Amino acid sequence: MSNLDIYCVTDKDIPFLEKSNYKLAAVGKKKFSDKYLRCDNMDNIFHKEENYSELTFHYWFWKNQLQYYNDHDWVGFCQKRRFWLNSRSTTETDDITKIILKCVPKEWEKYNAVLCEPIQLGTKLSKLLKRGWRNIIKEPILLIDHSRITIKIQFDLHHGYGVLEKAISVMNEKDKADFTEFVEKNTTYNPHIMFISKKKILNNFFKDQFEWLFKCEKVFGFKNLKGYDQTRLYAFLAERYMPFWFRKYTSYNEWPWIFYENKN
Repeated sequence: MSNLDIYCVTDKDIPFLEKSNYKLAAVGKKKFSDKYLRCDNMDNIFHKEENYSELTFHYWFWKNQLQYYNDHDWVGFCQKRRFWLNSRSTTETDDITKIILKCVPKEWEKYNAVLCEPIQLGTKLSKLLKRGWRNIIKEPILLIDHSRITIKIQFDLHHGYGVLEKAISVMNEKDKADFTEFVEKNTTYNPHIMFISKKKILNNFFKDQFEWLFKCEKVFGFKNLKGYDQTRLYAFLAERYMPFWFRKYTSYNEWPWIFYENKN
């Protein structure tokens, strides 16, 4: 059976996972115990963490750890409040550690990548009226049919009109047209920059993603990225690019996940 390592990226302690087989990955300025992997050493982009968020660890892992895995090993990533479930028929429990993914399901045998089950996009009418008037002029039907909110329109509303188009303009030619079609036509996507795959695929993905994001830095920089909607711009861009890349280049499966926040 293939091995599976799950890295949970967090900017806060996750006590209930500290005794699990999950690998805890720290980002942010908080001081962590030695139970957490740091990404501010060796080849890293830790100085960009405010704008790259969990991608800070992803880059560090790609440059410093991926090489040690075997070709058939599965490696995955989740977040501090979002976790993979161990099956499609998981029942509710008070102990989250009993239902999170720990080993490779048999169902994955015919796939080489795994993404979160997709979410349906939408928006509040107030946000559409306040930020989406240019989108409404192009498509008045949006006022009464929010199911037509595409990835591109949603990005316009939340992160700045035309920002995604500018980012796509510096994308490599092999993906530019396909990614444009992806964001303009899809009203769902696989969220949270959560994915599971194998060494060669992960290496190719990280290479393409960071090559694009580093080009985007020349367009948007860092100094003028203010507020929640834009400070983490490079993570928001990656969240839309990730499902596109895996859908295009892999044989992928969509897998259930859960939002869980420990109140203790």
